[in-house]
Amino acid sequence: MPRFISGQAVFTGFNLCFLVNISLWPRFKMVFDSHISSLRDANIKTLWEDDVHPHYVMRRYAEFTASFIHLNVEYGDGQLDINLERLRMAVDVLILKLAKLFPRPKQQIVFLINNYDMTIAVLKEAGPEGGKIQMHFEELLKSNTSLFVEELLVEHFSDLIKFVKSRASEDPSSNPERSITVAEVDPLVKDFGSRWKTAIELMHKDIITSFSNFLCGMEILRAALTQLLLYYTRLTDCIKKIPGGSGLNKDLVSIQSIMFEIRKYSKTF
Repeated sequence: MPRFISGQAVFTGFNLCFLVNISLWPRFKMVFDSHISSLRDANIKTLWEDDVHPHYVMRRYAEFTASFIHLNVEYGDGQLDINLERLRMAVDVLILKLAKLFPRPKQQIVFLINNYDMTIAVLKEAGPEGGKIQMHFEELLKSNTSLFVEELLVEHFSDLIKFVKSRASEDPSSNPERSITVAEVDPLVKDFGSRWKTAIELMHKDIITSFSNFLCGMEILRAALTQLLLYYTRLTDCIKKIPGGSGLNKDLVSIQSIMFEIRKYSKTF
């Protein structure tokens, strides 16, 4: 008798849950679709604000999504996952449209990074179950961070980067007529040596005023300084292959000095 009652109770509970799901899902789907439609049909010019910090619509999306992800952990409703993915795709399009309204590419990237970073933080607060959606925004954050690092470095070291990308990897023996000369790299060496510390300080100030999350900003600064070190290392390696290049050694900044600056800023973590 007890087993029968227990089994009957489980069966009845299952039916009740099933019936509730069937009865509520159409209404829930309608509400969910209205959220997606509101994102797709949003007036971008009305929503846009001249502010690179996280947009309120993105925060609402993050909190809404985090709540459902948390509730769905044990239940594992595949239909809900599908609709959360539809919602994610809609907000992706919206945030990109808003970003494009900023006049400068760097502002666009900063805006996206701030919104992606905030979304990840909200999803993490709800629990470790962010899953595919959290991974998606982490990938977007990573790719946009790389874009920002390049934008920032080009802003301060454009000639150095242009040379490294176009000339530093050339083999002198393959085309003697276009061999790199001391006269070609001398201005690069002297320019870097005269203002690299000032440029790094300007980069630091730019980052701390641009990014809402201090830790995210410092990670980006460290990535930028590391990339700068790589560019400069390629320049110094190139100089070693140039006839008479040793004459520039007195003007070269040591790799240890750049490493010291990187460690100095890393202490703010």
